[in-house]
Amino acid sequence: MSKRDYYEVLGVNQSASDAELKKAYYKLAKQNHPDQNPDNPEAEKKFKEASEAYAVLSDKEKKSAYDQFGHAGVEGNMGGGFDSNFSFDDIFSNFFGDSSPFGGGGRRSSNRGSDLQYEVTVSLEEAFNGKKLKIDIPTQVKCNDCNGTGANKGSSPVTCPMCNGRGQIRSQQGFFSVQQTCPQCNGKGEIISDPCKTCRGTGRVQKNKSLMVNIPKGVDDGSRIRLSGEGEAGLNGGQQGDLYIFVTLKRHTLFIREDENLFSEVPISIIDAAIGGTIDVPTIDGGKARLKVPAGTQSGDQFRLKSKGMPNVRGGRVGDLYIQAKLETPVKLNKKQIELLESFQEMSSETETPLKSEYFKKAKEFWKTRKK
Repeated sequence: MSKRDYYEVLGVNQSASDAELKKAYYKLAKQNHPDQNPDNPEAEKKFKEASEAYAVLSDKEKKSAYDQFGHAGVEGNMGGGFDSNFSFDDIFSNFFGDSSPFGGGGRRSSNRGSDLQYEVTVSLEEAFNGKKLKIDIPTQVKCNDCNGTGANKGSSPVTCPMCNGRGQIRSQQGFFSVQQTCPQCNGKGEIISDPCKTCRGTGRVQKNKSLMVNIPKGVDDGSRIRLSGEGEAGLNGGQQGDLYIFVTLKRHTLFIREDENLFSEVPISIIDAAIGGTIDVPTIDGGKARLKVPAGTQSGDQFRLKSKGMPNVRGGRVGDLYIQAKLETPVKLNKKQIELLESFQEMSSETETPLKSEYFKKAKEFWKTRKK
């Protein structure tokens, strides 16, 4: 999916000043910040989108490249998905320093591990029944040798002398007091003088991690499952990121899904369609349902089998199964069958084929008007 124009995201024009860019970003970030909108993926998406736009437009070099070449000009500088190369926290700190407009304060938690994304493909039957799935993901996990601190055994991190543990330094620029991330400790408030040899002071190591993921009943194509704290381990004991499981449904040979409802096209002989009959149709639970085909059924007629569809992922309601009739014309008839059909046609009247009669009535009127 193509990205939106960065100026459009922030709601400013290309000639906007730095102050206007900052004001626009502040408004959007405050409105959509995750702390203000927990469990709201749409707000989270808008927050990240605005942060990405501001990260480019507030940087003169990146802005110049973007103005000339669009997104292609900055693709090398901006990551995709969860592993973006810029930090939303770093952008926000330029506004608020140690204090946050959403509550709390003190040192920023810039050590949080990255969120991870994993895609799984399940069948429609598995989505109907639910499934426990084992996955293996390469990720950063806490270093056992230093217990995630990053410091060698027998030592521990010490308070940063430059910022006195605040993670921020304050400088005076004219009438303004500006707070920035401490360059010595990178906002951590602590420095490691004797780093762990296993993790080289990061507090984490690369490893494959196995997880059992519960795919709930009723899950749909494009569903997102969040596993809190199962993302990358944070730096030096920081908070772990989250793992997001994105679900893709395999295409089914018999059913098409729309929300909780299923649709299936079933061939019906012209005999059953003409005089009526009963047929067995498959259902998603592996069973079958008996469908009564009324006399006079036309191709495209639809029949509803209540509660034979998919369960709602939140529980409660179960969708329906809709059977669409598809009349099948017999092929490779023998001589006797052809003779019987010809006899049937000779005995037929217009009252037995009202659709055909109505169509050709309209056709005759059309031809008549064209001759005038």
